[in-house]
Amino acid sequence: MYLKRKIDSFLNDWKQTSEHLPLVIRGARQVGKTEAIRHFAKRNYASVIEVNFAEEPYYKSILSEGFKAETIIRLLSRQNPAFRFPPGQTLLFFDEIQAYPEIATALKFFQQDGRFEVICSGSMLGLQRQRIESNSVGYKMDYTLRSFDFEEFLWAYGYPDDIAEDLLSHLQNLRPFSSGELNKYFSLFLDYVLLGGMPAVIRSYFDKRTFEDSLTLQKQLLLDYQEDIQKYAFGLDQAKILAVFQHIAPQLSKENKKFQLSKVAPGARSREYFGCVEWLRDAGVISICHCLNFPELPLRGNYNESKYKLYLADTGLLIAMLDEEAGNDLRQNLNLGVYKGALYENFVAEALTKAGLDLYYYKREDAALEEDFFVRTASELIPVEVKAGNNASKSLRTLIASERYPEIREGIKLVRGNIGYANRITTIPYFCAFLLKAFLKDHALPSDATDDMKS
Repeated sequence: MYLKRKIDSFLNDWKQTSEHLPLVIRGARQVGKTEAIRHFAKRNYASVIEVNFAEEPYYKSILSEGFKAETIIRLLSRQNPAFRFPPGQTLLFFDEIQAYPEIATALKFFQQDGRFEVICSGSMLGLQRQRIESNSVGYKMDYTLRSFDFEEFLWAYGYPDDIAEDLLSHLQNLRPFSSGELNKYFSLFLDYVLLGGMPAVIRSYFDKRTFEDSLTLQKQLLLDYQEDIQKYAFGLDQAKILAVFQHIAPQLSKENKKFQLSKVAPGARSREYFGCVEWLRDAGVISICHCLNFPELPLRGNYNESKYKLYLADTGLLIAMLDEEAGNDLRQNLNLGVYKGALYENFVAEALTKAGLDLYYYKREDAALEEDFFVRTASELIPVEVKAGNNASKSLRTLIASERYPEIREGIKLVRGNIGYANRITTIPYFCAFLLKAFLKDHALPSDATDDMKS
């Protein structure tokens, strides 16, 4: 059974847009790209020509006589006479294009030809992504697919399509959830955190309604990622990329979660690891959270490139990377505080990234002021604090109250608790973190906060 994804709506909209460009769908290994495209294609085209360049390398010969659409179609037909190409009813689906980035050059010619629609998919690993970008600039649309977010998980559970709208209305109206709702959503959210959002793990869970095999599947995915590093990390030291990847969980376990290359290898210097972190980011495996130079707008460009935190793109995979004792504690005692709050920060980073937000944090040199994340509206900078409990937020209060930070007038605290508002701080349950971008759209300070600022 196919599990609904947000990409489904995007693909339908793309299809309905006149003169749409060829589409390139990228994302980490096994986040569901191929399955979503096949699901869409079966419902919209009389003929689907699927070519997988990793599994069927002999198809690379279709460019042997040039990049024109008519030439490629002729050579595809020669390779497989069963293929049919009715104009206006055919989708060409080129999968695993990181194994053959040259195909991206042909997108321009398919766009100019206009008889066939084209979707490409791949992991966009390392330098392959740069080659694909340079080969197809101006003649494609891009879409990044990530693993299931919490909304998609709720859909799989049977919740209605508009469940996010219902949750969002609670936030917008500062309307607390009933105790029954709160307990149910937190229970579902804990299941989601443990599973992560990788489709194979999600599907196994809903097929069996148990966590059986979930850890085994997660560990296999981690091995697959390491295999990809060894396979596609051209021009870089694969051992160094692996070392960075393997040190993310241990470094998140520290009080100071800033990623330190000196902890990866004694005496390691940034120039020696240049490109390693970026390779993992471009592969969709990690997210980078940059340290702001100062908490003020704009955010882009206002950060120290040498200071950052690294998060796994999927929290379920982070849990699978934990040492055995910590993993057992988490599963047996539901202790999300394991690893000094690393899991809390990681699933918030994951939710923000999947919502399309960039990641920023701030830590003053004297360590007297530190904030986990920052988001923004058109005119405001809003600090976001992730709390293991619902205790006081000294840094958050300081940022809001101090005249040194005029663009910060309110804050958000994510907790294992209910919706609330006091002292210009909006308290939001963890399971609503995926709604922050929507919540901030057209957001205005509550009237009592405005009155408080005037007084």
